[in-house]
Amino acid sequence: MQLADLAIRFWDELLARPSGPMAFRFYLQPAIVIILAFRDGYRDAESGRKPYLWSIVHDPLSRKARLTEGIRAVARVLLLGTTMEIIYQVWVIGGFRPLEMITIVILLAFVPYLIVRGPAGRITHWSRRRHGNGRGTLMQHHG
Repeated sequence: MQLADLAIRFWDELLARPSGPMAFRFYLQPAIVIILAFRDGYRDAESGRKPYLWSIVHDPLSRKARLTEGIRAVARVLLLGTTMEIIYQVWVIGGFRPLEMITIVILLAFVPYLIVRGPAGRITHWSRRRHGNGRGTLMQHHG
């Protein structure tokens, strides 16, 4: 099989997943990691840490530690996503495509975390500043 044929198969198979069997995972996995991202973004704001993605991109000294922290935070979802993708591939495709597995797991279980954690922290920080109090403000007003 030629490289062009492999690329076409890759994209065809990826694009077929959201409408095929086990499509629920395209909602379940991002929803779970978004909840985790809000939790961790809140913790970042409470501790005064820089936004997550910003520190990964702009702070080479903390990049590895922050990435490791994020991967650990969503490790169970990554494992669940990997398992569901393997089941999907064996059941629907009748084979195993490691590159497709990695792509799907990262897109569903880590990219939403990367995107949401920083804004969640900034929203928490903004809300705390808006209410004019210090640490624990959200819990006092909303808890």
